[in-house]
Amino acid sequence: MGGSVPPIFCNCMKKIVTVLVSVCLLLGALSMSACQKQPEKFNAYSFDYFDTVTTITGYAESKEAFDAVANEVLGELETYHRLFTIYHRFEGMENLCTINELVEGQHRTVKVDERIIDMLLYAKEMHTLTEGRINIAMGSVLSIWHDYRTEGIDNPVTAKLPPMDRLHEAAQHTDINNLMIDAENCTVTITDPQMKLDVGAIAKGYAVEMIAQRLESRGVSGYVLNVGGNVRTIGTKADGTPWTVGLENPMEKGEDYLCYLGLTGQTLVTSGSYQRYYLVNGKRYHHIIHPDTLMPAEGFLSVSVLTKHSGMADALSTALFCMTLEQGMALAESLPDTEVHWVLQDGTRHATDGWAAYMIDP
Repeated sequence: MGGSVPPIFCNCMKKIVTVLVSVCLLLGALSMSACQKQPEKFNAYSFDYFDTVTTITGYAESKEAFDAVANEVLGELETYHRLFTIYHRFEGMENLCTINELVEGQHRTVKVDERIIDMLLYAKEMHTLTEGRINIAMGSVLSIWHDYRTEGIDNPVTAKLPPMDRLHEAAQHTDINNLMIDAENCTVTITDPQMKLDVGAIAKGYAVEMIAQRLESRGVSGYVLNVGGNVRTIGTKADGTPWTVGLENPMEKGEDYLCYLGLTGQTLVTSGSYQRYYLVNGKRYHHIIHPDTLMPAEGFLSVSVLTKHSGMADALSTALFCMTLEQGMALAESLPDTEVHWVLQDGTRHATDGWAAYMIDP
C-alpha cells in the first residue's frame, strides 16, 4: 500500500526517539548539576566577647550567606557577654554585675532577662550533679584569687599568694542556697551581703550552646563555633564527613595535639592548669580553685569533656578537675553521651571507654 510504513521500521523509530529524549534529559541534568555552586568554607573571627578569641567556621554557598550566619552568632555572643559579665555594667541593662552590687550594704532584688534566669537555674543543676564542685556562689573566693593573679601577672617580682585567712573568711559566704531565683517574675536576689556570683566555669559554654541550638532549630548545619576553646559543632562538613577537632597537648614538650576527634554535632571543652596561671617563687598557680582547699586544684594538667551540651561540658571539665580520677570516672560513666579524657601531672592519660570511638586520623 502506497505511503505505509512497515511496523518494524516504526518500532525502531520509537526506540531512537526514546533514546534521544533520554540522552537529552541526562545531559540537561548533568548541565544543571554542574551549574549548581558547591558550598565553600569560610571563617570569621572576633576578640570582643568573653575575654577570648572566637572563631566561626562554616560552609555556605556564598560569602554573603556565611556572613549572615556569622554576624548573627557574634551579635548573640555580644548579648550573652553583656548579660553574664561580672566585671562591667551597661546602661539600661541589669546583668550579673548589677546582681552582685550592694546598695546600702545589701543586695537588691533585680529583675533580669530570662536568659540570665535560665543560665542560673542550669548552674544550680550542675551544682547538684557535681556535688558542689561547680559553685557559681564562690565569687567572694574567686575574686580574691583574680586580684592576686592579675597583680602577679602585671608585677611578677612582687607576686604573692592570697592569705589563707582571707580565703577562709570569704568561703563562709559561698552557700548557693542564698541565691534566690524567682523564675516566674524573672527576679534574682542574693540574701548574703558578702556573697558574689562568678559564672566563669559555665557561662561561656552555656551561651555557645544556646546559640548553637537556635541555629539548629532553623535547620542551619555545617558550622563550628569555637569560643576560647569551647568547641561546638553543628552538623557535619559539607561533604557529610565529621569535623576534625584536635585535643591540645598540655605538656611543654611533644606534639601540639594528643589526638584528633571526629565530631558531628557534639561539643568538646577542655579545662587546663597550663592556660591561665601566674608564678610565685617559681611555682605555677592556675585559675581552677578547689572549693574545699580554696587553692588551685592539683592532680591534672587537663580534663576534656566530649558531650552534646556545651554548658554541661564547660561545667564538667572544671568539676572533674576538682575530683579524683576515680570520682570523675564514676560520674562520667553515669552520664549518657559523655566521654572524658584526663592528662595527669606526670603526663599519664586516662579516658572513658567510649572516647576511642571518636578518635580519627587527621
